[in-house]
Amino acid sequence: MSAFEKPQIIAHIQKGLNYTVFDCKWVPCSAKFVTMGNFARGTGVIQLYEIQQGDLKLLREIEKAKPIKCGTFGAASLQQRYLATGDFDGNLHIWNLEAPETPVYSVKGHKEIINTVDGIGGLGIGEGAPEIVTGSRDGTVKVWDPRQKDDPVANMEPVQGENKRDCWTVAFGNAYNQEERVVCAGYDNGDIKLFDLRNMSLRWETNIKNGVCSLEFDRKDISMNKLVATSLEGKFHVFDMRTQHPTKGFASVSEKAHKSTVWQVRHLPQNRELFLTAGGAGSLHLWKYEYPVQRSKKDSEGVEMGVAGSVSLLQNVTLSTQPISSLDWSPDKRGLCLCSSFDQTVRVLIVTKLHKI
Repeated sequence: MSAFEKPQIIAHIQKGLNYTVFDCKWVPCSAKFVTMGNFARGTGVIQLYEIQQGDLKLLREIEKAKPIKCGTFGAASLQQRYLATGDFDGNLHIWNLEAPETPVYSVKGHKEIINTVDGIGGLGIGEGAPEIVTGSRDGTVKVWDPRQKDDPVANMEPVQGENKRDCWTVAFGNAYNQEERVVCAGYDNGDIKLFDLRNMSLRWETNIKNGVCSLEFDRKDISMNKLVATSLEGKFHVFDMRTQHPTKGFASVSEKAHKSTVWQVRHLPQNRELFLTAGGAGSLHLWKYEYPVQRSKKDSEGVEMGVAGSVSLLQNVTLSTQPISSLDWSPDKRGLCLCSSFDQTVRVLIVTKLHKI
């Protein structure tokens, strides 16, 4: 691919904020996005912005009692577009951004900070009920149905005698019909656990030897295809989730991506073979996954096992001297991307020429 054909990552708009921003998300079907974080005085904040004539207009600022760590629109209908957030006190709240004074749903979900949240069953993505999954420093991963008050519909916690590990990242997947659904969770010790919500069982686990910072399936609403896991030591792993071997598990390929922690991974909604990783040194890398000629083969006993593909770097850019804390592709406009970093800045990026890949 020549330099002229390569995609380019262009910083379109950037805005300095007066608080630490932990997460940012596009509001579906709009030119708006939300940022979430905490003020120096210890309170939480949600801001709603709109892109207008190449600039950002602040539409609303909502201050809350506790710092807000993470958020998702994934369980909301396209009509309501409610935002679910996890805070430093272990609370899961769902907000109507038009009337944000009191949450439309609230539960004290965890004993400690909610590090990570994901949603499914809303926005026309994924079959089945709307659900939210939360992962916490208290070692538990819980699944919530916003239509059901107080109690989680699933609770994955360490068995008695097992050390509790800090859960840093969660992701829904496999939601291709009304019954099937999985949650994948990544922990500070390198554990990755795949929970089958239909059978309420642990389907697979592995360890990548370093804290798991981010997990994402290439698509949530198809039969499991690929899973990317990023880690503390600059590596990411791509697992082929189509074929599970009884002892070897899923085939994977790993790549040393950044000189420091890979904080985030996000797949392009319009092309699942492309994904962005965000690094601790303020850099973004755009990758392409190539499938092998055959995705499975038989082992010496005749049992099917997966075959991993390969990844190639398409483009990279350094945006900041500080870690990039969150990353979100626009679901509506190909190549439009949002990221926040610990230099208290939110950036709107345009990634060009993606349709040519």
